[in-house]
Amino acid sequence: MSPAVAWLLACLLASLAWPAQAQTRAWLDRAQVNHGETATLNIQTDQSVSSIDYAPLQRQFDVGGQTVRRSYQRSNGRSTAMSLFVVGLRPRGPGVFTVPALRVGNVTTAPLQLTVVAPSVLPASGDADAFVETVVDAARPYVQQAVGVQVRLHYAVPLMSGQLEQDPPAGASLRQVGEDLTYQREIDGRRYNVVERRFLLIPERSGALTLPGARFNGQTMGGFFDQVFDDGRKAVSAASPAKRLDVQPIPANAPQPWLPLHDLRLRYVQAPTQARAGEAASVEIEVIADGATATQLPPVALVDTPGVQLFADRPQVDEQFVDGRPRSILRRRIAIVPSQAGAVSIAGPRIEWWDAAQGVARTAMLPPLQLQVAAGANLIADPADAGKQVIANAGVDASKSSEFAWSRWWPWLLLGVLSLAGFAWWRWPRAKTTARNADDEASSPDAAASPIPSLQNALKHGELGVIAQALGVVAGMDRDDLDMVRQRLDDAAQIDAVMQLQAARWGDGDATSALAALRVAFAKGARWRKAAPASTSLLPPLYPER
Repeated sequence: MSPAVAWLLACLLASLAWPAQAQTRAWLDRAQVNHGETATLNIQTDQSVSSIDYAPLQRQFDVGGQTVRRSYQRSNGRSTAMSLFVVGLRPRGPGVFTVPALRVGNVTTAPLQLTVVAPSVLPASGDADAFVETVVDAARPYVQQAVGVQVRLHYAVPLMSGQLEQDPPAGASLRQVGEDLTYQREIDGRRYNVVERRFLLIPERSGALTLPGARFNGQTMGGFFDQVFDDGRKAVSAASPAKRLDVQPIPANAPQPWLPLHDLRLRYVQAPTQARAGEAASVEIEVIADGATATQLPPVALVDTPGVQLFADRPQVDEQFVDGRPRSILRRRIAIVPSQAGAVSIAGPRIEWWDAAQGVARTAMLPPLQLQVAAGANLIADPADAGKQVIANAGVDASKSSEFAWSRWWPWLLLGVLSLAGFAWWRWPRAKTTARNADDEASSPDAAASPIPSLQNALKHGELGVIAQALGVVAGMDRDDLDMVRQRLDDAAQIDAVMQLQAARWGDGDATSALAALRVAFAKGARWRKAAPASTSLLPPLYPER
C-alpha cells in the first residue's frame, strides 16, 4: 500500500471516529460577566449518567439552578440518547476564573475560562444611565452602636430586570430594615428613578471596618441595532465605592448598660395627680430614642414605692428610619394602686445613655409623680370616724330597723338559704375526698413545711408556680389545673392573664408580662362563673338504685 493511500485511509477512519468522541462537550453561555451576574454552564453528553458531581465548582462559584433535559436522536438507522445538564455559576468576586474539568461517565470535560468584570463605579452625575451610591450615618461609630446605611440605585433608562445587592462586612452584622422606597430625583438636569434600600449595621468589635460597595446588575432596552440583531436587551451594571468606618471601643467611663445614641427623650403622656385607695390610676410614659432599635432600649418603669403597687403593661413600639438612622418610639402604661389615703410621691424613670455625637455620658429622667390619694369607696380613712359611726348607728330605733330590713331583704335571704342548700348538696360527695386528701397532705412533711400562700401574697412575691397553685386553691381544686381555672373564670382579662401564665411557665411566653397581667387582672380578687342549678328530672330513673 502506497503512503498516499495509507494517509487517505487514516483520514477516513479518523472522520468516522470523530462523532463518537465529540458526544460529550461543555460550554459557557458567556465568556465574560459582571460581578454579581450568573453564567450558565452547559454539558451535553451521550453517556448513560443520571447526574454530575458539581463539587469541584463550589470552590470558586455559587452553584444553583440545576436542570436536566433528555432527548433522542436517530441517524443512519441508529438511535442515540442525549442528555443536557444546565447549571448556574455565580463567581464570588471579580477576576479571571477557570471552570474545572468535570467527570461525566467515563469521560472528562475540558476546562473553561470565565472573566468576571467589576461593576463600574460612577459618580452621581447626569452622564450615567445608572449609578449606585451608599450613605452611612456615622463614619466613627462605637461598638454595638446602630448605624444606618442607605443604598440608592439611580437609573434614567427603563429597566427590564435587575438585582441590587449589598454584601455584609466582616466584624459586623447587617440586616435590611423595612421595604424599599421608590421616588424620583433630578441630577444635572436629568431625571432619575431612585430605589432606596435601608440597612442596619451594628459593629461587633473596634478597629477598621470596610463596608463593601453595593452593586447592581440588570438589563435595559437596547437601541435599534440591538433589537434587530439581538433580543432587544442590553446589560447595565453599576456599583458604589466601599465605605471605611473607624469603630471606637466602649469608653471606660460609659454608663452601664451600654447605650450609644444620638438623642434620648422622656415624657409623661398621661400623669394623674389624684387617686383613690384600692383603685388603679394609669400613667403612660413615652421614650423617643434617636439611633437605636427597640430591642436595644432598657425597660421603662417607675421606682417601687412603699404603700403603692405598680403593674406595667407590655410596651407599644414604633420603629422608624429618620435622617438615615433608626428611631424608636416606645410607650408603656403603668397602673398605680395605692393602698392607703394620703400624699404619695413616686420617683420617675431614669435612663443613662452615651451621646455618640458629643462623646459624653448623659442621663434622661422625669420628675416624680405627686399623687393625692383619697379614701376608697369601701375604706374608712380615719379610725376615729369609724368609732363615731358605730355609736351613731347604735342609737337607731331597733324595732324600726329590724322591721325595715325584714320587709326589704327577706326575698334575698330566702334565695341565699336555697343557694347554700343546693351548694351543700353538690359539695357533700366531694368534701369527703377533699378532706381525705387534705389529711393525707397535712400528714406529709412536705405539706407541713411549704403551705400554699394566698393569691394576693403569691402575686406579690411573683413566683409563677406558686401563683398557679394559689389559683387552683381559690378555684376549689386540689391540684394545679390552669385549664380548669380558665373554664371557671368569668372575666376576659383574668382568662387572658391565666393564658399568659401558662405560656410563660412552658417557655412560650414572657414571664414579666404574664406577672404584670396577673397582678392587674386579679388586683380585686377572682371573678368566677355562677354555677348552673342542677336540673331535676320529672321522670323516674331508668335504672333505679337498689
